[in-house]
Amino acid sequence: MPTSPAPADPASYRALELLPGREAIVVLDQRRLPHEVRYERLCDCPSVAESIADMQVRGAPLIGAAAACGYALGLQSRADDAALDRWHALLAATRPTAVNLRWALDRVRAVVAPCPPATRAERAWVEAEAIVAEDCAINHAIGRHGLDLLEAIARRRHGAPVRILTHCNAGALATCGWGTATAPIFLAQQAGMPLHVWVSETRPRLQGAALTAWELRERDIAHVLLADDAGAFLMQRGEVDIVLVGADRVTAGGDVCNKIGTYAKAVAARDCGVPFYAAVPSPTLDFSIEDANAIPIESRSADELLRVAGLDADGSFTRASIAPPGSPALNLAFDLTPSRLVTGLLTERGRIDARRDALAAAFPERLG
Repeated sequence: MPTSPAPADPASYRALELLPGREAIVVLDQRRLPHEVRYERLCDCPSVAESIADMQVRGAPLIGAAAACGYALGLQSRADDAALDRWHALLAATRPTAVNLRWALDRVRAVVAPCPPATRAERAWVEAEAIVAEDCAINHAIGRHGLDLLEAIARRRHGAPVRILTHCNAGALATCGWGTATAPIFLAQQAGMPLHVWVSETRPRLQGAALTAWELRERDIAHVLLADDAGAFLMQRGEVDIVLVGADRVTAGGDVCNKIGTYAKAVAARDCGVPFYAAVPSPTLDFSIEDANAIPIESRSADELLRVAGLDADGSFTRASIAPPGSPALNLAFDLTPSRLVTGLLTERGRIDARRDALAAAFPERLG
């Protein structure tokens, strides 16, 4: 895992900021985007847990980093053995699918548990800050390896923009900097590469429309928003050069769990001969799971599916109903893409085939 500092993400926004006094963390409220940029101070562990559960803070790497900070905040108020378990359980229960959450909490607990209670908060903060710094370094490394892919496509395009299809938001908003699937895009922009990003809207919470499109606009990268199912037709018409997505958990065999709708894009990509890559930081790998069906799939409130948030004609936030009253709804937050549909995984240690032997060779220390 990278330990040397990564170049600073040049974006003007940060999803998570650590304060020098360690009395709070500051997060960008992603529920308000793209209409309002609002930062919130979170001063205790329950506030951090609530922000994760309510998706004020979201994205697998960011959830892990924020949870580590929340754990440290909790230990500042109480750090005996009962509190060590209490804060861990409170944070771990917020989002069941993204493996980074429990990975970060387990990492902090393993470090602080042997320490006397009086020193646990300080030690937890040191570990949380290391997780934040490592996330930036990992993402930048993913970006470098993904940039090679985009450069090869650019050479074939002879100066025409490289056409990338995204899904959900795997940008800097989902991490502590650079993003995962967006890191190659952001580095390609720095290198002067012509780019065109197709942004899948990602219903029902519209992370593509609300977050990815906002990030691309903030960075002045050419993009067009699409209805979710339009991506398959664009691939069929030869208007997509590569699909880049993130991941919330990847099994030992290379199966990818990601935002609902990812599997459909992978199927279309395979049918149309379009390369499909998932950007996977090593903390997102879960070698304890061989069968992707063993991953707990979060089912969120039906209200997210039945009502759409936005601005009304007066510029006020509103939630509009889009279905007949009383209609039931199933709001599955994630789906599973089998490894056979994945061209490769972009990790901080390079491009890796979505196979158990390749992952084990690249990350032998994760095998236990």
